[in-house]
Amino acid sequence: MKNPTKENKWINGALPALLIHSCIGSVYCWSLFKGDIAKAMNIPVSEIEAAFMIAIFCLGMSAAFGGRFVEKNVRWSSLVSTCCFSAGLVGSVLSIYWGNKWLLFLSYGIMMGIGLGIGYISPVKTLMIWFKSTPGLATGIAISGFGLSKALFSPFIEWSVPLNGINVTLLSMAFISIVCMLIATFFIKKPAAWVESSHKFSVKDAIEVITDRKYLTIWFMFFTNITCGLVIISFEKNIVSSTSLASSIAIISSASAAFNTLGRFGYATFSDYFKQKTVIYTIILFSSLAACLIVVFTGLSWVSALIILWVVNLGYGGGFSTLPNILHGQFGLARLSTIHGLALSAWAWASVASYIISQVFIYRMGYGFEDTCMILGGLYAIAFLLSFYSRKK
Repeated sequence: MKNPTKENKWINGALPALLIHSCIGSVYCWSLFKGDIAKAMNIPVSEIEAAFMIAIFCLGMSAAFGGRFVEKNVRWSSLVSTCCFSAGLVGSVLSIYWGNKWLLFLSYGIMMGIGLGIGYISPVKTLMIWFKSTPGLATGIAISGFGLSKALFSPFIEWSVPLNGINVTLLSMAFISIVCMLIATFFIKKPAAWVESSHKFSVKDAIEVITDRKYLTIWFMFFTNITCGLVIISFEKNIVSSTSLASSIAIISSASAAFNTLGRFGYATFSDYFKQKTVIYTIILFSSLAACLIVVFTGLSWVSALIILWVVNLGYGGGFSTLPNILHGQFGLARLSTIHGLALSAWAWASVASYIISQVFIYRMGYGFEDTCMILGGLYAIAFLLSFYSRKK
């Protein structure tokens, strides 16, 4: 797969990163159409909620084990991501048509999840190589597309589902993703002067990384931020529907996605100016803790709903975009895709943790959102103290 285009960091780095992430980020639109999928399959929403958890779990684990594959050939990894992600959306349509939730778990969960993980890490290191002097800005560009995706697809979903149905909507999303991701696959490449390290990342190397104290601290802060963020994001439509803003779900969802995107770009760019990159996590965790406490002490109103949705989305996105820069400072650029992939295993286990919180406390025990925010606030507080302690050390 030769690329005849002249080398350019925007065409060969930034553009493909935005195209790939702007497509695969549509996974976060789950809360907008999960009710329509369940209705079309004539089953309760709780029976298919695991599809989103499986997708994020497979995202994290495919990223953890796919880092070496991405480093060998970023163009082939982008093509694999395109095939798996679009096949997952098409398979979801078949599962709805046949009323088979297990096929939904296989397609939207496993197949699409693998495409998500490989696609997520494919452009990150490539972009950081092109933008060596500003790695935070580079990751902000790449990963902001993941948040931007929801802002782009949310209005489309809210318009298309009532008009065309859930199946046509998902097929349209698959078609858009295939076109955009194939364009990205054609253009993406590393600078000709860049030479990959010949060192093979062994099991011994992996153990050395994952037992490093600083790595474990970063992993846990990342894990906590994702766990709490997933709970809030997956129930976004329910939260808004409980307030006087119920008629403005599409607008608020797009605004939440905009904050997610702003956090990804802003926090990552901001991290370039700090010697200790983890200070960004301290800021993110504290602001999210404060948002949870506002809901706990004032109750769920349209004001507190907007605060927690937008503040958490801001920090949720920022946590992702600053992670590569933090790992770059700690472990260098040569093995970044592999180490970044290992760290993204936190995303996988966070999907399981958020699913357990949702199933146990919300669905089975009937906790209201205010009570759930108390639990999330406790998790944010532990991670915040850990981030503060790690910086002091």
